[in-house]
Amino acid sequence: MSFQNPVFIPGPTNIPESLRKACDMPTIDHRSPLFGQILHPAREGVRKVLKSDSAEIFIFPSTGTGGWETALTNTLSAGDTVLAARNGMFSHRWIDMCQRHGLKVDIVETAWGEGLPADRYAEILAADTAHEIRAVLATHNETATGVKSDIAAVRRALDAAGHPAMLFVDGVSSIASMDFRFDEWGVDVAVTGSQKGFMLPAGLAIVGFSRKAMDATRTGTLPRTFFDVHDMAKGYASNAYPYTPAVGLLNGLNQACDLLLREGLENVFARHHRIAEGVRAAVRAWGLDLCAVDPSVYSDTVSAIRTPEGFNATDIVTHAAEKYGVAFGVGLGEVAGKVFRIGHLGSLTDVMALSGIATAEMCMADLGLDIKLGSGVAAAQDYYRGHPAEAHKDAA
Repeated sequence: MSFQNPVFIPGPTNIPESLRKACDMPTIDHRSPLFGQILHPAREGVRKVLKSDSAEIFIFPSTGTGGWETALTNTLSAGDTVLAARNGMFSHRWIDMCQRHGLKVDIVETAWGEGLPADRYAEILAADTAHEIRAVLATHNETATGVKSDIAAVRRALDAAGHPAMLFVDGVSSIASMDFRFDEWGVDVAVTGSQKGFMLPAGLAIVGFSRKAMDATRTGTLPRTFFDVHDMAKGYASNAYPYTPAVGLLNGLNQACDLLLREGLENVFARHHRIAEGVRAAVRAWGLDLCAVDPSVYSDTVSAIRTPEGFNATDIVTHAAEKYGVAFGVGLGEVAGKVFRIGHLGSLTDVMALSGIATAEMCMADLGLDIKLGSGVAAAQDYYRGHPAEAHKDAA
C-alpha cells in the first residue's frame, strides 16, 4: 500500500493536511480553560452539521460502535423492546449489541440491498397499542451495501401511529457527507464517528441527544460508566471530561466542522452526490450492477459493486492493494465475496475519484473480467464535465 495514493474505502477516509496538522498539537492541560476553547466550539460545530438548534452533543474517545452503546445504555432498561430492520452488516451489529444488553429486539428481516421498510415499521408501530416499543433503530446509510434509507419516512411512521418511541439513527457513514436533519426528522439520538465525513482519524464517537432522549436518561437503568452522558455533561460544565480526552482529535474535529461549514453544507452534500454519480456512471459502463436495488436508495458515500456470479470480488481488493497500492473495501457478511466497495466520501475530488475508477478497471481487466479499459473512466469524465460544482447560497 502506498501513502501517496488516496484510499477508496468507506472509512477511515482521506485526511486533509490541515486537519492532520490540527490533530498534531502540543500537550495542554485538559482541565484548563484552554481546553474549553477547543471543546465547546467543536460541540457547537457538530450541532450545526446535524442541522439542530438544541441537540446535546457528547463526544467520547471511541468509535461509532461506542456511539451505539451510548444511545442504548443511557436511555433504556433491560427487557425493553426496540424495533429494528436488518438490511446489512452494520444494522446487524447494532441489533446484536441490543441483544447482548438484554433488550428485546423486534427484527424486520430485509434484503441486503434494500432500504429500511418504513411501511412495515408503520404497521408494527400502529399495532403496538400498549407502546411496548421504546426505541426504533434506523441505519441511515448501510455501509456494507451502499444503501441509504429515508429517515423522514421512519419519523412519519412514528407520528402516524402516534407512537412515543424514540428514534435512534446510525449516521456513521452519512453525517457530514449526506444531508442529515436532526430537528426536522425528529431524531432522538444520532450517532456518528470522526473517521468518515469529518475526515479525521478514528477515535471519536460523536452523538447528539434530543430533549426527549435526555429525559429518558433519568429512567434508563442499563449499566453505564464510560459512556454516561451525565458524567460527561458535568465535565463539560467545567471545561473538562470525567477522564482524559483525546485533545488532538477534538482540535481536529473543531477544525473539521469549520471546514465543512465554510464550504457550506449544501455544497458538501452536492459534492458527494456528484462524485458518487460519476462512480455510478462508471459501474454502468462496466456492465455491472450495484448492490443497492434502485436509485432511490443509492448511497452518496459508498458504492457496493456486484461482480459476476462465480467471481470472488475480494480478489479485486487484494489485487489493487498488492499491485497498485490502492485500497478498496471488501464485501461484508451476506455479500462477502460478491461485491467490492468504492468509498467516495470525506476529502475527495472528481480528479481523485477518477484515479480510483481507473485502478478498479485495471484490476478487473488483470483478473480476466470483460472490462474495457477506459470505459468507466470515460463515463465518469463525461458526467463530471457535464455537472461542474455549483456554489450554493449557504456557502461562506
